[in-house]
Amino acid sequence: MVQYSWAMKAYRASILSFPGPAQAALESDGLLVVGPDARGRQVVEAAGPWASVSARYPDVPVEDLTGRIIAPGFVDMHIHYPQLDVIGSPADGLLPWLDTYTFPHEKRYSALEHSAESATFFIAELLRHGVTTALAFATSHPESVHALFAEAQKKQLRLITGKCLMDQNAPDGVRDETAQSLLDTETLIRRWHGVDRLGYAITPRFVPSCSPAQLRGAGELAAKYADVWIQSHVAENRDEIEWVRRLYPQARSYLSVYEQFGLLRPRAVYAHCIHIDDEDRALMRNTGTAAAVSPTSNLFLGSGFFDYAAAERCGFLYGLASDVGGGTSFSPFHTMLAAYYVGREGQTKPGVSLSPQSLWWQHTGGAARALGLDGVVGNLTPGCEADFVVLNPKATPLLARKTAQAASLDELLFSLIVLGDDRLVEKTVISQAGA
Repeated sequence: MVQYSWAMKAYRASILSFPGPAQAALESDGLLVVGPDARGRQVVEAAGPWASVSARYPDVPVEDLTGRIIAPGFVDMHIHYPQLDVIGSPADGLLPWLDTYTFPHEKRYSALEHSAESATFFIAELLRHGVTTALAFATSHPESVHALFAEAQKKQLRLITGKCLMDQNAPDGVRDETAQSLLDTETLIRRWHGVDRLGYAITPRFVPSCSPAQLRGAGELAAKYADVWIQSHVAENRDEIEWVRRLYPQARSYLSVYEQFGLLRPRAVYAHCIHIDDEDRALMRNTGTAAAVSPTSNLFLGSGFFDYAAAERCGFLYGLASDVGGGTSFSPFHTMLAAYYVGREGQTKPGVSLSPQSLWWQHTGGAARALGLDGVVGNLTPGCEADFVVLNPKATPLLARKTAQAASLDELLFSLIVLGDDRLVEKTVISQAGA
């Protein structure tokens, strides 16, 4: 169920928020008050204990959600909307999977009707799972971008997407032409970027799919439109890395290829970042570039493990992502649990035991910060857009049994992460501008 609200309103429930990075707080009997800002968009007016907050807003109607948890809407930093029908397709690894499944499916998105049908399903699935902000790949076809933006605008989802750039090493039907691809990108930026809750992302698929001329053009557009996003992939798979090394033998690393074309900066997000070194990590930190960590995809395709310990040591931005359809679920709970596995097993021994508060932060406020949307989404502090989920900790018999025994916030959050799925999300509430 998705709810849209325009007038000032309050919700009584337990309220989960993040007073600091990776630090959660739960008000067991809380009140969340939302109302229109100067633009007419619903934002958080106040959140805190029922007794004190309700006294400040005595005339605001209250929806009683006692027994439920209100939490920030989830932020998915990397997902492919044209890969809905690719989820769960078997392959030996990333590159065979792209050739066998992904590219054939993406060819279909040249048709606006197919793009629109998929966009409708995709946005509904995000909202059903409690995702209220997403950075998504479209295909190389402008039709796919128009369809996804139109549906996101209709549903008022905060969405960032862009046309895939891929003018080489790609099959007919998805390969584009260099000059036209850049013209199309600029046309789409001017049409959609900054409209309602929409943002544009310049989207080179990955280095092997883009000629130097196309990457150079993408960098020039990034310089011209400084507030748009950039998204791509880097260092996901060792065969892919070797391919890049053959294409750019003088480059220090895969990531440095993007640097030479002006594609590392704030609001630049690179999926995976698995097989990188500390020099790459420092480059990300110094340029404000962020990593989208996609644990279910990395496990499914056998790509490797994101190094959480190194990321913390070097101090660059990162957050969680589903990476559907390499990723195996839209569910943020599945993604958080997979990230926990990666932290435990994928590091230099001993493994990192990621706390439940940290995992949740990576998929909400931390992901928002990595996208340059800190204070806009991903939290329930005053001024944040009123995107939130209503969670039922008794959604299944096992959840009810387990959460009733939780003796701390960490135990409660970890129970939800381990046992949760779409059934846990009772309602998704979207910030929407009034008429």
